[in-house]
Amino acid sequence: MSETIHVPNIGGEGEVIEILVKVGDRIEADQSIVTLESAKASMEVPCSKAGTVKKILFKMGDTLKEGDPMIELEAEGATAAPKEAPAPAKEAPKAEAKSAPKAAAQTSAGTPSVEQINVPNIGGEGQVIEILVRVGQRVEADQSIVTLESAKASMEVPTPKAGVIKKLLFKMGDSLKDGDPMLELEVDGDSAAVEAAPITFSDVAVVDQDGSQAPAPEVRGGVEQINVPNIGGEGQVIEILVNVGDRVEADQSIVTLESAKASMEVPTPKAGIVKKLLFKMGDSLKDGDPMLELEVIGSVASVPAPTKQAAQSTPSAAPSAPAKAQVVDSTPTAATAGSNAKVHAGPAVRMIARDFGVDLGLVKATGPRGRILKEDVQNFVKQELQKPKAAASGGSGIPPIPEVDFSRFGAVEEVPLTRLMQIAAVNLHRSWVNLPHVTQFDQSDITDLEEFRVAQKALGEKKGVKLTLLPFLIKACAHLLLEMPDFNSSLAPSGKAVIRKKYVHIGFAVDTPDGLLVPVIRDADKKSLFDLAKEASELAAKARDKKLKPDEMQGACFTISSLGHIGGTGFTPIVNAPEVAILGVNKASMQPVWDGKAFQPRLMLPLSLSYDHRVINGAAGARFTKRLADILGDIRSMLL
Repeated sequence: MSETIHVPNIGGEGEVIEILVKVGDRIEADQSIVTLESAKASMEVPCSKAGTVKKILFKMGDTLKEGDPMIELEAEGATAAPKEAPAPAKEAPKAEAKSAPKAAAQTSAGTPSVEQINVPNIGGEGQVIEILVRVGQRVEADQSIVTLESAKASMEVPTPKAGVIKKLLFKMGDSLKDGDPMLELEVDGDSAAVEAAPITFSDVAVVDQDGSQAPAPEVRGGVEQINVPNIGGEGQVIEILVNVGDRVEADQSIVTLESAKASMEVPTPKAGIVKKLLFKMGDSLKDGDPMLELEVIGSVASVPAPTKQAAQSTPSAAPSAPAKAQVVDSTPTAATAGSNAKVHAGPAVRMIARDFGVDLGLVKATGPRGRILKEDVQNFVKQELQKPKAAASGGSGIPPIPEVDFSRFGAVEEVPLTRLMQIAAVNLHRSWVNLPHVTQFDQSDITDLEEFRVAQKALGEKKGVKLTLLPFLIKACAHLLLEMPDFNSSLAPSGKAVIRKKYVHIGFAVDTPDGLLVPVIRDADKKSLFDLAKEASELAAKARDKKLKPDEMQGACFTISSLGHIGGTGFTPIVNAPEVAILGVNKASMQPVWDGKAFQPRLMLPLSLSYDHRVINGAAGARFTKRLADILGDIRSMLL
C-alpha cells in the first residue's frame, strides 16, 4: 500500500538541486532522497521509512519546505518509521537526571557508567548532514560523532570521552548547537575527558595522532599575540584552518578570508602552539586585527609527542580521522561520476563549483569520508584546463591553442591573473561558447538630452548628486525592458521556453584595478533619475573600494557596459548569461547630420547591443536599438 512521505523538519525551505533516487528504487529508512539548497546552506533530506519509490512529487528547481509532499512510497510491511531512534532533545535532560545517581555509584568503583555527552562549544549552530557512528559502537576520546553544516562551512563534532554508544540523541536533519544533548555513552571506568578546546565551523581541521617516538626537546618562548598582516583590505572569515592546541609552522595559513572580489589564506609569521583564536566564523578581519595567541617555538626537532591517552590506545581501537597532512598523500576517494552523483560538500565548496561551472560528481574527494574540499574543486579546474582538447573534426570540441615557449624570442615575465580576473575569464568563456551572439550597432542623437542634463547640473548639486549620462541610459533601458519583455527574460534550462521576469534589475559594469565588477540597481523602473544617479555612484565607489556585497552583484536582468569615458566607436560586449542582452556604449561625438536642407552638428552616441540569438531575433534587436535611440533623442517619449 502506498503512502505519501512528507519533508521532515528542515528548519526552513530549499531549492531542489539534486534528486538522489528514481521511481522503482528500493530505499532504506533514513536514506537520502533529495538535496536542497537555500541561500545559506545545502542538505540531503532523508525518507523516514524503507520501501519502493512509486512516485516523486517534486522536480529539479522546485522549492520544498517542512510538510511538503515528497514521494509516494510502497512501504515494506515489516519496516516502521524510525520513531524509536533519537529521543527529542527536550527529553534528554530528564534521562540524564534519572541516570545520574547510577552513574555516580558506578564511577567510584572504576566500572563503566552511562553519561550524557553534549555538543561542545562550536561557536554557532549546524545541521546534521552525516552520522559517523552507530549505537553499540565503541569510540575513542576525540573521535568524530557527527558532521554538522552551517550556512558557511561544515565540521565534525567529536566526543570528549571514550566508551560504548548506548543511544544517539539526534537524527539526520536535526539542528544542533552548543550544549545540546548528543549521545548517551557508557564511559570506560578509567576514561578521562579530553580537554575540549573551542571549535568553530571549518572544513574539518583534524588533529594528528601519530604514535611516533617522543620528540627531541623544543625551545619555547612566551605567548605572543599574532595580528593580521597587511592584506590590503578587509575580509570575512569563511574557513578556520587550525584548532586551539595545533602546532603551526611559520607562514602556515590560519584562516581564509573572503571579500567582494577575492578570497585569501592569511598565514602566521611565526611557528608555535595555538593557545587561543581571537576570531570566529563570520567575523570581519582587516590589517592589524588580533588573530590568535601563539606560544612561540624557537626551534623544533620533531613534531609533538602523542598525548598520554593516544599512547595508551590499542591498535584494535577505532582509529581517529587522519591528519590533513596525511590526506594529501592518501589515495583520493573518487566521487561517483555524473550530475546526479551523491556528493558531500559544504555550501562554500558548492558556491565555488557553481562559479566555475564544475559538476561536483566528477570531482575526486580528498576530505575525510569522501567530503569534497575547496582545494579539490580548484585542482579539478586546473586539471581540466591543462587537458588537451579534442580536435574539432568529427565533433564539437575546440582544438587547443598550441603552447609556445616565448622565452625563445626574448625576455618574458609571467604575471598571475587576479582571482577576480580568473573568475571573470571562466564566466565570459562559458557565455561566449554557449550563447550564439549577435551585435546590433546604432547611434542616438543625444544633443537635446545633453542640454537638459547640463541644465539640471545645479539642481543635482543641491541634492548632492552628479547627474551623468548613465542614469538616463538605465532609465531608458528599464522602460524598454517593460515594453519589450523578451529582453527581460532568460532561456529555461529545457531550452523550450523563456522565463519572463516581472521585475527590472539593471547591472552596470565598473572598471576596477583588479578587474570588472557589475553591481546591480534593483527596481530601476521605479526610481527617479536622481535616485539612479545616487545609487549608481555609491555602488561604483563600493566596487572600487572592494566593499561590494555578493547580493549587490546578483539578480540583474540586463547589463550596461559604458566605455564613454575612454572612447571608441563601437564594440561587441559579451552577454552576461543567463541574461539575454547587454548594451555597450561608447563616447559621444559631434557629427554632421543632414536635416533635409543642410548638415547640422549633432551629438551622436554609439550604441552596441549584443543579444542571445536563441531568444532574440535580428528584427527585435534592431527595433530595440531604434527605440532606445528615439527615447534618448527625446526623453519625454517615456511619459507617453
